[in-house]
Amino acid sequence: MTEGLQLRHYGAVEAKGILDQLVGLYLEVYAGGGEFYSEDRYRRQLDLHMQRVGWELVTATVHGASVGYIYGFPLPRQTRWWDGIHEPVPAGFTDEDGTRTFALSELLVHPAWRRQGIATALHDGLVAGRAEPRTTLLVRPDNAAAQMAYRSWGWNKVTKLRPDWETAPTFDVMVRTAQICPPPLG
Repeated sequence: MTEGLQLRHYGAVEAKGILDQLVGLYLEVYAGGGEFYSEDRYRRQLDLHMQRVGWELVTATVHGASVGYIYGFPLPRQTRWWDGIHEPVPAGFTDEDGTRTFALSELLVHPAWRRQGIATALHDGLVAGRAEPRTTLLVRPDNAAAQMAYRSWGWNKVTKLRPDWETAPTFDVMVRTAQICPPPLG
């Protein structure tokens, strides 16, 4: 683990104070990624996502410098998250009730800080202990490093999805079921 790494949890209200920092890091990570990774589109995405009940952010800093973050939210009963999903999927797969699925929407680490355990720490800091029985995310099929990391953390690909946004790529849909821990001995 990286020396000096600190994780901090935020709700949506607290995160508004670091919004420019979040967007700035996003733009550094996705520099040259094309129109889909534009500042305007990401600011709109963040604004919409931060309005979700239960939205949570975990940031990573090393000696005060922002090096990464992760955020997500529980999917509400009426969600557009699954719009554009490729069939077939298991029966009831897209049914939501507000407590079934936590959507991991963004996980990013600055390129200079990758492969130092920061993504794992962020992932575990957000996902561990969630009350929802499953977590989902969308990952680009050509992002081999992310695909490998997610698989090592217990994620499985279910299908593909192309969101109903202009310039959106097609993503792999991955799901991770809650890790059931045995009761403590004693």
